[in-house]
Amino acid sequence: MAEPRFETVPAVRESLRDVGYLADEGIAGVVYLADRLGKPVLVEGPAGTGKTQLAKSVAEMTGARLIRLQCYEGLDESKALYEWNYKKQLLRIQVERESSTWQEIEDDIFTEDFLLTRPLLEAIRADDPVVLLIDEVDRVEVETEALLLEILSDYQVSIPELGTVVAKQIPLVFLTSNNTRELSEALKRRCLYLHVDYPTLEREKEIVTTRVPDISEHLADQVVRIVRSIRQLELKKAPSVSETLDWARTLVLLGIQNVDADQAKETLHILLKYQSDIAKATKELTVS
Repeated sequence: MAEPRFETVPAVRESLRDVGYLADEGIAGVVYLADRLGKPVLVEGPAGTGKTQLAKSVAEMTGARLIRLQCYEGLDESKALYEWNYKKQLLRIQVERESSTWQEIEDDIFTEDFLLTRPLLEAIRADDPVVLLIDEVDRVEVETEALLLEILSDYQVSIPELGTVVAKQIPLVFLTSNNTRELSEALKRRCLYLHVDYPTLEREKEIVTTRVPDISEHLADQVVRIVRSIRQLELKKAPSVSETLDWARTLVLLGIQNVDADQAKETLHILLKYQSDIAKATKELTVS
């Protein structure tokens, strides 16, 4: 069994802080257990709460290579797992068809030289430490989830022409979901579960002061309080933590030390991305 990456849960939390990710005890605990148990982590929650950044930060703090599979509707085996280089195979067939039997040609073209590895197979075959990020897994069709089950259960991939490829080392695996659809029980069963919600007022302020070092304590406090009040509204898309940071950086760049209602309304397009949401927030700020 491989050496554990982390000694304790507080060590995980401290290491994440060192790379700029402010994790609470729950997040750090799940990352620790994922390493010790060799299980993937399914990270669910609203968009923009740091789910993808968690995987990136774990890769950074462990010095591992990040391999990312961005999921989308229509994703299939050839883009997620592997495919054969058909053009190269065709060229080899044309070159060898006069001098070789079909059996010899077939044995020749289904080899490593003609295999195009995609993120899932690349993570399994890696010699070096790897963090595998399967991002927005809820975007793929239910059938496509079956591609993941063998990998997440046994860390292996079956290639009919070559046999079974078994992982040389168990990667840390993070699957993210924005809850656009319910994931299968089979997939959930193979994972540790982590729900990442919007941070508390205190933690979001700490994130802002860490990631926007030029901001004053007072302005950071104002920013997170205004964002928190806006998130209470019925919006098409509530402001994410990354948008809070963008807004904080914008106010700093504009030289604003104390944000008033007019300044907030003038810069709401940084925080919100739908005109109907901007109108609601403008009305709220006017009333406030």
